[in-house]
Amino acid sequence: MLIHNGRVITLGQSRQLLDDGAVLIEDGLIVEVGSSADLLARHPGVPTLDARGMTVMPGLINVHHHLYSTFACGLACEPAANFVEILEKLWWKLDRALSLEDVRYSALIPVLRCIKSGCTTIVDHHASPNALRGSLRTIAEATSGAGLRSCLCYELTDRNGPEETQAGIAENAEFLRELQRNPNPLVSGLFGLHASMTLSAETLEAAFASVADLDTGFHVHVAEDRADQEDSLRKYGKRVLQRFHDHGLLGPKSLAIHCIHVDAAERELLLATDTSVVHNPQSNMNNAVGCADALGMLAQGIRVGLGTDGMTSNMFDEVRVANLIHRHVQQDPRVAFVDVIDMLTKNNAAIASRFFDHPVGALEPGCYADIAIVDYRPFTPFHAGNYYGHFMFGLANAKVDTTIVQGRVLMKGGELQTLDEAEIFARAAELSPGTWQRF
Repeated sequence: MLIHNGRVITLGQSRQLLDDGAVLIEDGLIVEVGSSADLLARHPGVPTLDARGMTVMPGLINVHHHLYSTFACGLACEPAANFVEILEKLWWKLDRALSLEDVRYSALIPVLRCIKSGCTTIVDHHASPNALRGSLRTIAEATSGAGLRSCLCYELTDRNGPEETQAGIAENAEFLRELQRNPNPLVSGLFGLHASMTLSAETLEAAFASVADLDTGFHVHVAEDRADQEDSLRKYGKRVLQRFHDHGLLGPKSLAIHCIHVDAAERELLLATDTSVVHNPQSNMNNAVGCADALGMLAQGIRVGLGTDGMTSNMFDEVRVANLIHRHVQQDPRVAFVDVIDMLTKNNAAIASRFFDHPVGALEPGCYADIAIVDYRPFTPFHAGNYYGHFMFGLANAKVDTTIVQGRVLMKGGELQTLDEAEIFARAAELSPGTWQRF
C-alpha cells in the first residue's frame, strides 16, 4: 500500500517533515518514505490510500496500561483515605470479580479506544485472580484479533494465597513459552509483578527461576506510594529497587512503573541496569500519591516513558497532562514541554521496540507500518522546527481519521474496520452488572 498526499512526520532518527509526503508499505513494514510525486511515479499499480492533506505520523504507544480496569467506570465503592485503601477497596475487589469473558470485553473496549485515538501499541499489566489461567491468551486474542500490537503480562502477587501465587507464575511463564513456540508479530510478553509490598523473597526467586532461560524482562510497580518503600525497609532492610536488583529483576527489558518515591541510589541502579521507568501522571494525580521526578531522571540519563495506568487509552490526553503537572509542581513555565513529548514519541518507541522483531514508533524503512493519520491541517506555519508546538496544541486536539498497524487498516474515515463497537458495548453492558454484583 502507498499512503500519499499527506503531511508526513517520520520521527525516528530522520525526524523529517514532508509537506506532500508518501509512505510505501510492503509485508507490514515501511520500505520507503518520500515525496508523493516520486513514490507514485516509481510504484505504479500499488494500491493507494489518499491522506487528503491530513497529517501522517507514527502510531502512538502506551507503555503501561491496565485493560482490566474498564468495568470500574461508574462503580461505587467505599471511600479510600490513602493508596493502600484504594487497592483494597477498589482494585483488588474488582480484579477478583472478573470472569474470563469480562477479561475479554474489558480488553476490547480500551482496545477500540486506542485505535480511535491513534494508539497502535500497548504494554498491558493484567490481574484477574478468579479467571487467571488462560487470561493472557484471552487478552492476546482480543488485541491481535482487533489488529492492535500488545505486550502482555499477568500481575504476580502473594495477596491471595500460595495457590494463586503458583498459578500466577505459571500463567506468565507458560504464556512466554507459548510465544516462543508460536511467535505472533503483534504479541509479545513480559513477566508481571504487582509490587514489592505484596511479593515475598521466595516468590521473587521463583518468578526469576521460572523464566531464567528466556530473553524477557519484568513489569512491576515501583514505589508508587511511600507505603511500598516503608514495607520493604521494615521487612527486608532495603529499598524496593535494591531488593529487585538483588533478585535479578532489573535490566534492559524490565519496566519500573511510577518510581515516585525512589532515592538517589535507586536512580543509579535504574541507570546502571538500563531499566526503563514509566511515568503515569494522570493516575498519580488521581491516587494522590505524588509526582515522579521524571524530568530529573531524564536529565540523569534514565529512559523514562509515558503510560496511562488504565486512566485513559488516549496518549494525546496523557502527554498534555504530563506537561501541565510538571510546570505546576515546579512552578516554572519553561519546563517539561520538550521532555514529555520526547517521553511519548522517542522513549516509548525505544522501550516498545525492545519487545518486537522490528522497531515501532517511526516512519522509516524497516519499521513496522504502524501509522496514525490525523485530521489536522495547520492554520499557522508548520515545519520541522516547530513540530512540538503543533503536536501539543494542534494534533492533540484533532480527530484521528485512520489507524494502521503492520499495514492493516484498523480504522478508516473514523470508522472501525476490525471491531463491531455496538456489539462490544452491548455485551459489556450485559456482563458488567454481574461483575458489579460479585464486587
